[in-house]
Amino acid sequence: SATPIQGLVLGEATAAVQTAARLREAGLYCPAVRPPTVPKGSARLRITLSAAHHREDLTQLVTALREIL
Repeated sequence: SATPIQGLVLGEATAAVQTAARLREAGLYCPAVRPPTVPKGSARLRITLSAAHHREDLTQLVTALREIL
């Protein structure tokens, strides 16, 4: 996507909420978006990127996601 907001679809709302909580514990803020905001079965993380992020920030996010997922 060419937009700064990236949705990482995880499916079930519970998975999205738990993943968001674990990322928060790692110092990363990626809120869970779940029904009724999105269709049932398509809960996701809302990852927002900006020019203020550094390569190290992205590496931290990817590393945390690999460990959690």
